[in-house]
Formats: sequence, structure tokens, C-alpha cells
Amino acid sequence: MGIFDFLTGEFIDVIHWVDDTRDTMVWRFEREGHEIKYGAKLTVREGQAAVFVHEGQLADVFTPGLYMLETNNMPVMTTLQHWDHGFKSPFKSEIYFVNTTRFNDLKWGTKNPIICRDPEFGPVRLRAFGTYSVRVVDPARFLTEIVGTDGEFTMDEISFQVRNIIVQEFSRIVAGSGIPVLDMAANTADLGKLVAAEISGTIAEYGLSIPELYIENISLPPAVEQAMDKRTSMGIVGDLGRYTQFSAAEAMTAAAQTPNSGMGAGLGMGMGMAMAQQMGQMAAGQPSGPWGAPAPAASKPTAPVAPPPPPVEHVWHIAENGQTKGPFSKARMGRMASEGGLTRDTFVWTPGQDGWMRAEDVAELAQLFTIMPPPPPPPPGT
Repeated sequence: MGIFDFLTGEFIDVIHWVDDTRDTMVWRFEREGHEIKYGAKLTVREGQAAVFVHEGQLADVFTPGLYMLETNNMPVMTTLQHWDHGFKSPFKSEIYFVNTTRFNDLKWGTKNPIICRDPEFGPVRLRAFGTYSVRVVDPARFLTEIVGTDGEFTMDEISFQVRNIIVQEFSRIVAGSGIPVLDMAANTADLGKLVAAEISGTIAEYGLSIPELYIENISLPPAVEQAMDKRTSMGIVGDLGRYTQFSAAEAMTAAAQTPNSGMGAGLGMGMGMAMAQQMGQMAAGQPSGPWGAPAPAASKPTAPVAPPPPPVEHVWHIAENGQTKGPFSKARMGRMASEGGLTRDTFVWTPGQDGWMRAEDVAELAQLFTIMPPPPPPPPGT
């Protein structure tokens, strides 16, 4: 075997790339001195592309397949190296493998709120976030515009730039869409497609495409969300008067069940009086309003007012010889006054009276003595 055959055998090489990182977009085939041997086998797998760079100039792009690096399948390299003369020698070039599969589940989101004009709420601030996927569709342009001479280029090195483009286009589209905030949740799919279409031109300049873009959520500031929750609660309640009565009854019941609670006792008594009043109004055919108050009648005549309750009749006690007697009704006290058992100076007491008082000093009993004639004058000559 001659020296030429020996060198030819030594020049045979296998060039390929197997990626297990899941985030590498470009990887440079490393060879000392960047010497690629003539006749080497180049394996480009599905989801890959191989880009040849010779002396800083892009030479060829290989799609998936098996290639023998010879002059018949490298027309550009043949022109550069003049291999048509049959000189079989190593050539100094760089080979970059480009991952052309999709990079999925990439995150995007608005760093600051977007100010929009809502047709119902006026100016509002919106936040949004979601996911997207990226794919290299033009390996040569991607290598030229983005990667440069980076020997290992990952998705993290360009994801920030892509996110900025997405947020910029999303802000512009949402602000000019005129879609109400309450209807945006039903249009997230269409908004995502619209944003992906709008950024496709900018992304294409990098040799990339956005196959999918999803808007997972569009949210309002917490204060606005709380106001919307209150408005939703009011819509669910419906009849505010009935809801007020129900809430008051629940609060009174909970307070009345609290042991040793004066407030609970007062609320329980108030609830009982309100219920009694409401039941009386219902029996009389009069509608009631919140808190048991009678509702104003629109066209029906007002029910006749019931007469006031009769006054409470007092009972009396009398003090006689250091002892208390009674209780006696007012009629009995009148008979005692006519019989002489009750005089103007007799001390009397009734519940609610501040201590014992003389009978003639009590307005209710003083009239018993005015009815009777005063004692007769003494006989003449006495």
C-alpha cells in the first residue's frame, strides 16, 4: 500500500450530531484546525440541517440525509477550492448543525400592565401571559443574523428577544382591537393567531417562525377584579330587598346563638319584634319592605290603623301598722276609701313608683278622695 493510499484512508471521517439537551439550537462540529477530510461522510438527521462555512463565507446547506463530501455534491465548495483538478486533500471549513424541530412550552408575559380603552369600563390596565413555540425555518439566515460564530447556541440566548416582540405586538393588537374586557376570554384563541401572524414578518428576518402562540390568561388589577366580583354578586342576588332581609336574619340568628351575649339578646328581641310586625302586616294584607318596615303602597288603599292598646291597670299596696297589705285594684281602693280603710294620709306603693307616697299625692288615687264629700263640720256649741 502506497503512501497516498495510506493518507486517503486516514482522511476518511464521519460527521454527525446527536443532541440530548432539548434546548440547543446550533452546535458546531469541532475538529482540530477545522480540517474536514475529503470523502468524509456527513449524516444529517431528521429535524436537523448542516451549514458549511468556509473562510467566513457560507458555502452550503445540507438537509436531512447521508452525504459524501466530494466535489460532485458540493458545487459551491468545488468553485471555492478548485477540486475539479482532482487534488484530494483536507479542506478547512466549519460545519454548524442547526436544530429545526420545534422548541415548545416557552413562556411569555407582560412585565408591566397594558393600558387599554374599554368600551364599558373606560381606561383599564391589563396583564397577560401564555406560551409559544419557535422553529428555525431558514438555517442559513439564522446562522448569519443571530448565531454568528457561537459554537453552541441555546434557546435562552434568543428567547428574551422573541418575548419582547410578542409583548409589543400583543399590546398593539389588544389596544386597537376594541374587544371588551369581559369578552376577551372568549377571544383568546383568535387573539393568539392574530399576534402570531403579526410577528411572523419580524421573526422571519431571523430565520425563525412561530408555529403556535397561546394566550393563557388576560387579567385586570386586583382592585378592579374585586369591584367586578361585587357587581357579579349583586347580579346573582337579584332582589336586593329580599337579600337584605335574609342577611339581617342570618346575622341576628348568629348573634342570638352566642352565649352570654347582651347584643345577641337585644338582636333576638329586635328580630322577634320585626317578625311579629311583619306577620301582622301580612295578615292585614300589607306588603313589607327591608328590615320588616312596611313597603309603600302604590295603588292599594292603606289598611285602617288599629286602636292603641288599653292602658295598663295598676295594683296597689298599702302600709298599715308597719305591715304591707295588698295588692289591691283601683276599684278595691275606691271601696276602701268609701269605707274609711284608705285615707289621704295612707302610704301607698305601685310597681314603677319611686318609694312610698301618701295617697293624696298620687294623682291616680287623689281623685278617689275628691269624689267623697269632706267630713261634716262639728255640731254647734262644741
